[in-house]
Amino acid sequence: MTLGVVFPGQGSQRVGMLSEAAGAYPVVQATFAEASDALGYDLWSLVSEDPQERLGLTEFTQPAILTASVALYRACVAEHQISPIAAAGHSLGEYSALVAAGVLSLADGATLVSKRGAAMQKAVPVGEGGMAVVLGLEDAVVSQVCDAISTPDAFVGGVNFNAPGQVVIAGDAKAVAGAVSALKEAGARRAMPLPVSAPFHTPLMQPAAVVMADAFDGVAWSEPSFPVVSNVDGALQTSTEAIKASLVKQISMPVLWTQCVKTLQIAGCDQFIECGPGNVLCGLSKRIDKAVPIKSIESVAALEAGLSDL
Repeated sequence: MTLGVVFPGQGSQRVGMLSEAAGAYPVVQATFAEASDALGYDLWSLVSEDPQERLGLTEFTQPAILTASVALYRACVAEHQISPIAAAGHSLGEYSALVAAGVLSLADGATLVSKRGAAMQKAVPVGEGGMAVVLGLEDAVVSQVCDAISTPDAFVGGVNFNAPGQVVIAGDAKAVAGAVSALKEAGARRAMPLPVSAPFHTPLMQPAAVVMADAFDGVAWSEPSFPVVSNVDGALQTSTEAIKASLVKQISMPVLWTQCVKTLQIAGCDQFIECGPGNVLCGLSKRIDKAVPIKSIESVAALEAGLSDL
């Protein structure tokens, strides 16, 4: 069996995540302590209790999910000596995959995604952008409808091609609202706004891409111990220069998640685990290919059961 690991993105966070795993695996608490030192605040307190209600703020959400995902990956390595041949992460999760592959240290990864979250939130004032999920239409139809509505002053387009029949669109708030109505008329089973505060993975995020390009120059990059799939083109990345260029593009370009999963399969992965809170990627993977053997390992029981035969 050859293993591929996938890491979730923003939206999988919740207060109390990894509480059980932290009690069973010392490496979980150690990982959060390492990230806390880099960030300058108690990240474990934030995810365990969220006393200041900051977990839902993008600047804090992103390092929380990255650290939780890396903590679970480290637990898998420590307890079961897993050795993946490749990895992928959904949006923010691509950074988690790069930390797991040794491209970035946890400290640099957590710091970068904190800056990324703040820059993405700042790029478009709250209320001016929006996102919506569209179910039941082919990717090409979603793109055609959005292209017909989008203008130079009011962009809307597909930004997360998550699985056949599931696309997330984003852009100017009014353009997104118009696209939702048009997509329903085009036959979408559902088209509904998402409770997010910025139009991620659109050209409107270009100011954040500039910020991150500068931030990347301030950290150390290493060659990956295994390839990581790029969100922007679904290709396996093994060069640090290619990885940095891809991450800059990723902020303002769509996430091609369907292609990412297919690339892992083509690379030879015949078993998958989702390292991170929740099981969103398990569901998407099954929509991409019902035969994909994938397991979420957030709980202790799931981790032990899911990895016992690897």
